Parts: sequence; structure tokens; C-alpha cells
Amino acid sequence: MQMEERLAYYETHPDEIDTRLAELDWEWDIERTLEANASTLAFTGTMLAAAGDRRWLALPAIVTGFLFQHAIQGWCPPLPILRRLGFRTAEEINQERYALKALRGDFEAQGDNKLDAVLRAVGIRRGGA
Repeated sequence: MQMEERLAYYETHPDEIDTRLAELDWEWDIERTLEANASTLAFTGTMLAAAGDRRWLALPAIVTGFLFQHAIQGWCPPLPILRRLGFRTAEEINQERYALKALRGDFEAQGDNKLDAVLRAVGIRRGGA
């Protein structure tokens, strides 16, 4: 489901917004997923090579090459696969999070004090708390 569809749903089901926000707190973004999978594959290849078959060193070599490519270009071959699996960027997750908070009314200005509403929107309370 696309974000606009999700937001339209939560607009008519505001009682479920808190649950969705909690789910978003646990959602892994595409970067975290890429890093976790890469480290798992690199470690596995290294351990299998240490167990006796040095050909397994090709696995960490390929995986770390992909990570380097991602660091330099912002893209690597596993990204389209992860996108098809539904992984989103941290920015996309945060867009949904703040849209849900806005639907819930978290950022509505109280009185004429718009500064407080803006500070709340970015998670800052007056007085430095």
C-alpha cells in the first residue's frame, strides 16, 4: 500500500494512528537492511573460508564491493531487490511518521503561538527539554 493510501485510511481510522506509529518505530529502513545482510553474508563467507574452503572468500569480497559501491554512488545491485520487497528509506518512513502525527493533530498551533507548534513538529520543547 502506498503512503497516500495509508494516510487516507488513517484519516478515517484515527484511533489506529498510535499503533501505526509504534510499528514505524520498529520498521527497518533500506540502509539498515542492506548493512545487516551485507555483514551477515561477509561473516558467513569468512567463517566458511576459515573452515577450509578458501573459495568462500569470494562472498565477502563481492558483498564488501557492493557496500563500497553504495557508499560512493548511493546505489548497489541489492537495492532494487530490497525495494521490491517493500523496504523504504529512513526519509520515507519519517515522512509517513510526521504525516500521521499531523493527522493526529500533534502540530496544531495552540492560540497564536506558531513557534511552539513548529518546535513540537521537530521534537523540541521550549526551555531545552
